[in-house]
Amino acid sequence: MKKIQWSKFSLIALATVLLWLKTYIVYKTSFEIKIENWKQEFILFLNPLSFLLFVFGFGLFMKEKKQKRYILISSFAISSVLFANVVFYRFFNDFLTIPVLFQTSNMSDLGSSVNELLNVSDLLYFTDFAILALIVSMKPGLAAYRPASKMYRRAYFLGAVAVAFFNLALAETERPQLLTRTFDREMLVKNIGTYNYHIYDIFLQSKSSAQRALADGSELADIKNYVSANYKKPDEEMFGIAKEKNVILISMESTQNFVINEKVNGQEITPFLNDFIKESYYFENFYHQTAQGKTSDSEFLVDNSLYPLSRGAVFFTHSGNEYNATPTILKDKGYFTAALHANNKSFWNRDIMYQSFGYDRFYSLPDYQVSNENSVGWGLKDIDFFEQSVQHLKEMPKPFYAKFITLTNHFPFDLEEEDQFIQPYNSADKTVNNYFPTVRYQDEALKNFIQRLKEEGLYEDSIIILYGDHYGISENHNEAMGQFLGKEVTPFVSTQLQKVPLIIHIPGQEGKTISKVSGQIDLKPTILHMLGIDTKGSIEFGADLFAKDKMDFAVLRDGSFVTKKYVYTRDICYDKETEQPIDKTACEPYMAKAKNELQYSDKIIYGDLLRFYEDADQE
Repeated sequence: MKKIQWSKFSLIALATVLLWLKTYIVYKTSFEIKIENWKQEFILFLNPLSFLLFVFGFGLFMKEKKQKRYILISSFAISSVLFANVVFYRFFNDFLTIPVLFQTSNMSDLGSSVNELLNVSDLLYFTDFAILALIVSMKPGLAAYRPASKMYRRAYFLGAVAVAFFNLALAETERPQLLTRTFDREMLVKNIGTYNYHIYDIFLQSKSSAQRALADGSELADIKNYVSANYKKPDEEMFGIAKEKNVILISMESTQNFVINEKVNGQEITPFLNDFIKESYYFENFYHQTAQGKTSDSEFLVDNSLYPLSRGAVFFTHSGNEYNATPTILKDKGYFTAALHANNKSFWNRDIMYQSFGYDRFYSLPDYQVSNENSVGWGLKDIDFFEQSVQHLKEMPKPFYAKFITLTNHFPFDLEEEDQFIQPYNSADKTVNNYFPTVRYQDEALKNFIQRLKEEGLYEDSIIILYGDHYGISENHNEAMGQFLGKEVTPFVSTQLQKVPLIIHIPGQEGKTISKVSGQIDLKPTILHMLGIDTKGSIEFGADLFAKDKMDFAVLRDGSFVTKKYVYTRDICYDKETEQPIDKTACEPYMAKAKNELQYSDKIIYGDLLRFYEDADQE
């Protein structure tokens, strides 16, 4: 038997094969990429190759010493990008984008969340790099350097191009118009690969950066017509019902609606909220519509009635835009506007964005007494946060609009034993287990806060709005969630899990449960109408939740949407009553509306179109 001549294999070939195989293994073990047939599996296996051939192919133009250094550096860099996606995916069930990478000011505050996501075994993600480094330093003969002729280099890159086009052609047969459906990052990774996806993401970022420079006011015409046609007249009884009252708006961190009126270990998860609902308006089919910006996205939605971007966070990418946010509008009506959040003011770029929104005051970390004793996880515990915030409320000019951002119910859901009012859930998933005690703690903090408002005479003069900002349990925990819910978490169930609580308490009003489908984008017009401020003529996509002809509709940022009868997600139309897929034609009447709203909102943000709004009105 002839002995294999290992020296015939170049370092470039070895690096390509090792990283190619590693990437495929990572796809299968670290990402939950749904494969439906053998062709999709083949595409998934093939898609890293063209990128690796191109990157390592540049080594063919180098001398031996430079080539080895280049291959090692490239291998480590590509492995790092892949690993960064793995860590990001573990919590967010999503892939990195260029705007997210620029959010470096958040990194110092991630703390326990990052520690929870990292494992010693993660060193295995760099195994191929270690192998290459050992060969270069100790066994260089195993992958010897061979100069490449001009003809060989030409043939090599022609082969790489052929692989790329073959990959793209196969992907188009599986997913037509693939590169126009950029909101579905999993679909892009599945078909063109992690690395090519990032190249495409760079292209998208460059394109979006150019949009503002090229934008002009004429682009507002179609948007204004659409918004005007969809304006809903406020309910006469509810319009102005809270005129000149204070507004206390509370963002409940990571709080999903499935915890309301539910028990764990025989105990209520949210006993206070369950009671508070009885004397408030409770919207049981209210959805978060956030994307990669999470809490900051929910703030953007609530204050502007515009959708966040599918990539990155508007708070970072477009903080210099002009907005017509709720604080700006209320300032003109004599309100003092404030945001309260016991965290670094630069986190999510809030100190800059709040100025763009028109807030008079941002009460941030220096405005609170924070110590190791009253902190856990991401910072000041909610009970202490609300208690210290009461003094700030008392000192504010009246009437005020005050937005509170809570912290304790945040991944990885750390809580000291003395703060646990219920025991963790019992499953094999630590994240899901710990989620319930932190939700219960937040509930207790809210109970104490409402009591303090009553004691200080602020309760009767304020409308109090509580809403969940985004999901707390991602799809990475479907197995444990299925155990809690008592059923499999299908795409339909997963979409329904994007419901978050919305509770609006108005002094003197009786409680009422409202089942109409709605989303965070509807809060701005609802609040303004309750205060007696009509939003007709404003550029916004939400509708008053109390309007009699409010449509049952909520579009999520990934393009999914929910109506009274249907749920549309992942290109499948579901009947809400049976929870089963049905013919897509049932959902088609709503597809154009969902697409238009997301695209129009993106145009406004990317082009900074609201800077032309006054000019457009004068024409």
